[in-house]
Amino acid sequence: MISRLPAKQLIVAMVMCLALLLIATQPASMTPNQTHVLGIILVTLALWATSVVPSYLASLIFFTITLIFGLAAPDLVFSGFTSAAIWLIVSGFVIGSAIGNSGLGNRLAAVLDPMLTSSYTRLIGGLMLAAMLLGFLMPSSIGRAVVLVPIGMALADRIGFALGSNGRAGIAVVLTIACNMPSFAILPSNIPNMVLVGASETIHGVHFGYMDYLALHYPVLGILKAIITVMLVVRLFPATIDPVAKTAASGADTGTTSAAQFRVAIILLITLAFWMTDSVHGINAAWIGLATACILLLPGIGIVSPANFKTSVDFGMLLFVVGALAVGTLVNATGLGSLLGSAMTRILQLSHGADMLNFLSLSLMTTIIGVFATMPGVPAVLTPMAPDLAAQTGFDLQAVLMTQVVGFSTIIFPYQVAPLIVAMQLAGERLGNLVRVIMPLAAVTILVLLPLDYFWWKFLGWI
Repeated sequence: MISRLPAKQLIVAMVMCLALLLIATQPASMTPNQTHVLGIILVTLALWATSVVPSYLASLIFFTITLIFGLAAPDLVFSGFTSAAIWLIVSGFVIGSAIGNSGLGNRLAAVLDPMLTSSYTRLIGGLMLAAMLLGFLMPSSIGRAVVLVPIGMALADRIGFALGSNGRAGIAVVLTIACNMPSFAILPSNIPNMVLVGASETIHGVHFGYMDYLALHYPVLGILKAIITVMLVVRLFPATIDPVAKTAASGADTGTTSAAQFRVAIILLITLAFWMTDSVHGINAAWIGLATACILLLPGIGIVSPANFKTSVDFGMLLFVVGALAVGTLVNATGLGSLLGSAMTRILQLSHGADMLNFLSLSLMTTIIGVFATMPGVPAVLTPMAPDLAAQTGFDLQAVLMTQVVGFSTIIFPYQVAPLIVAMQLAGERLGNLVRVIMPLAAVTILVLLPLDYFWWKFLGWI
């Protein structure tokens, strides 16, 4: 009977059997609680990766089983609701709704139109470049998506890329990736980067400078990876810009800016100013976004009506993100992350003198742990282990810590990084379109970019 199941259902069934076997056999190296938590996490990850059930339902199943069987306390399971990331997502939906409903996205798209739409390749490459430049100014990847995705989708409308078309999907995917992945190579621009820096300073007293970090990571993980992303998007979502369709789609543009558009633009500029100067005032990007959302929702001042608010905030997606954050929290809190890291170091057989193999092994270890702990959880798992890994490899402690960036910037599944989910939701495109690009991008990264990155590190004297 199982053999007749479709492939995705078969994968989930096999993972469930594996989880039950794991619980029944009770490995000696794990406590009963760790075994049970690992079992439900494996099933949850399989449900998210295959989409056999909606992602929010997979999260609810995870919450329910964990709480009914007392595997973790409720405050730990629901800790994602207290995370700043969730409130940045909520505010992001409101800001995105304001940009779209006011028509500001269309106005900004009209400005970009003549610069980017002479060809599809130029369009995809130009959007990638715009997001990369914004990564140096705005510390939040969700914030970058909130600003750029509505503009990108308005641009898709102007050039006649209808819902479900390759061109529209290509714009959504390239902006989703561009607002997140290149900024892993910019020190203050993504959450895992900051978790790594904070943990390194607190645990080991190691400090990383902005320019050293940028020089080490941006040429390969930023620039080269961005070029490969553009090539993959153009190849996997081929499209052409039809001048006739473009003229018809943009014909309704009046060329005027309404009072609502002007008001949203001013509020957005003030928000951007606060986001860009967070190192000066110290206010979390999420609380800045929340204040902006409140203003945009105020009667008479804001532009987002109660009806717009209800349609713009996707509660199911929030449940998914909270579930992903909870998985990472439980992996760390139960000690599963440390067990996984220790097991992998034994398997990898790190040794002095094998520099390239050590570099690749440490990077891949981080990538694999990110599948279970999600990317923000990776530094919490691996940073305490850095001295042992340095002793095994002969690498400098700073070099071992920096290999985490190579690993947690290599994303295999969207659930590992919440901003990817948010950006695709803002674009109104299927998550499967993103998977079509990030999986081959991960493969190219592992097979091509990691070896190139090793030689770049060698050239800079880090290894």
